Amino acid sequence: MDAARRKWSLTQEAFDSLLASLEPDRDRAAERYLEIRRNLVRLFEWRGCATPDEYADETLNRCAKRISEGDDIRDLPTYSVGVARMLLREMSRERAQQPHPLDEVPEPRTLPSGPPLDQERRAKCLDRCLSQLSRENQDLILTYYQGEKSEKIEMRRQLSQRFGVPAGTLRMRALRLREGLQLCAEGCLQQRLKNGM
Repeated sequence: MDAARRKWSLTQEAFDSLLASLEPDRDRAAERYLEIRRNLVRLFEWRGCATPDEYADETLNRCAKRISEGDDIRDLPTYSVGVARMLLREMSRERAQQPHPLDEVPEPRTLPSGPPLDQERRAKCLDRCLSQLSRENQDLILTYYQGEKSEKIEMRRQLSQRFGVPAGTLRMRALRLREGLQLCAEGCLQQRLKNGM
């Protein structure tokens, strides 16, 4: 994370004010704080952030700063998502400004060479990889690619509502899951070829 972004440091007083804005009872406030932080970490993971924990902490620090400056934030969970989105925009701008040398561009992946792979072998590998996902991610990836045209659009709209994320975020999450499954399935196929299965 950029050093310039960390000019303001969280103080105990600012943190106490943040907790007090959540709940009068400190234990319940701490529980709500941790829940908000978990949701922020998830948001940054879905957006492909390399250090989601750091960005979640930075988001909450910015909220604490605003509260310590006298801003009246009535709905911290919603407000923190807005701050997180601004942080994501900053992150995108920083990424766009960084040069990417050609030698760091990944080589195109191909399926392992060798004898033709039958559908049964592919299906077994895919099932194995799917079983390694959480139930929530299994439901997401299987539902996301179901249906045709208008049915698919409706399914995705329902998923977006169910997970409480915009369509773009859902698309990125599905893409990452699909890429992960592809890598897992390719590894499984290579292993099966190597073992002659």
